[in-house]
Amino acid sequence: MTITQDQTTWFAQTFQRLSDNVGQAVLGKPGVIRLVLTALLAEGHVLLEDAPGTGKTQLAKSLAATVQGTNNRIQFTPDLLPSDVTGITVYDQDTHRFTFHPGPVFASIVLADEINRASPKTQSALLEVMEEGRITVDGTRHDVGRPFMVIATQNPIEQAGTYKLPEAQLDRFLIKTSIGYPDLQAAEAILAGASVRDRSSIVSPVVTMAAIAEMADLVADVHVEPAVLRFTAQLAEATRQDRQTKLGVSVRGSLAMIRAAKVWAAAEGRNYVLPDDIKVLAMPVWQHRIVLDPEAEFAGVDTGEIIARVLAEVAAPQTRSTAA
Repeated sequence: MTITQDQTTWFAQTFQRLSDNVGQAVLGKPGVIRLVLTALLAEGHVLLEDAPGTGKTQLAKSLAATVQGTNNRIQFTPDLLPSDVTGITVYDQDTHRFTFHPGPVFASIVLADEINRASPKTQSALLEVMEEGRITVDGTRHDVGRPFMVIATQNPIEQAGTYKLPEAQLDRFLIKTSIGYPDLQAAEAILAGASVRDRSSIVSPVVTMAAIAEMADLVADVHVEPAVLRFTAQLAEATRQDRQTKLGVSVRGSLAMIRAAKVWAAAEGRNYVLPDDIKVLAMPVWQHRIVLDPEAEFAGVDTGEIIARVLAEVAAPQTRSTAA
């Protein structure tokens, strides 16, 4: 059943409060904050490709503080082991029982810093928890709870000693974006508050984690017209058929788009998705899911060009349809 307009209005107002609250710590980046909140409420994960010192840790900590959640930061290094992420089972000689000691992945917001510096084996330790919200250690499953989101970062400048994320893991991230450097006005405000070493400490809770889970459940009932579903499928198919792509948007990528678009629409005060929502989200939701043909990659083609081309070629629906 479609959510009511009153529920949508409450959702949009709460979303704006969340965005404004996080904006106290991450200055001048409302667009990035809205994308990260969209991923949180769509129960997805975010990949930030950014230079050091742009506020990635502040974003994760302030977001956790806003929703009364917990946050952990994992510094990924070549010697990091999967158990350093998930936790281990230890034998207690006093009780003669095995006890599970949870790792840093057990938090509301997990910052996986420079994820591409760890070995593929350690990177894969995140796959199960990102997809299912739980981990398996020694045959026993452990839930991480709701809400749960991984914010992973990688440095696009220095690639020495890094391990490229495989396509299967990239596909697990709902959104890929970057914070970037602040504009002049925001930079001046940051410098004026230089005495505050941790800006996330000034962020007060706005809602509870239970409210975030409720919002995530509520947004699932945002209406999506069959014509919009068809438009999304046509765009995804166009990326797969493009002459310069080796691998286009998967079915998982299309599902991720619909989940994100529902949150985006509700945040705008609507209980239905528009084709424009798909267009706005196409770049952050799909840019990391496309693999270029080797010749196109050698020629310097960017995945953003592929997305721009398919958006120009595939006509958006102008009228409502009654059949999928």
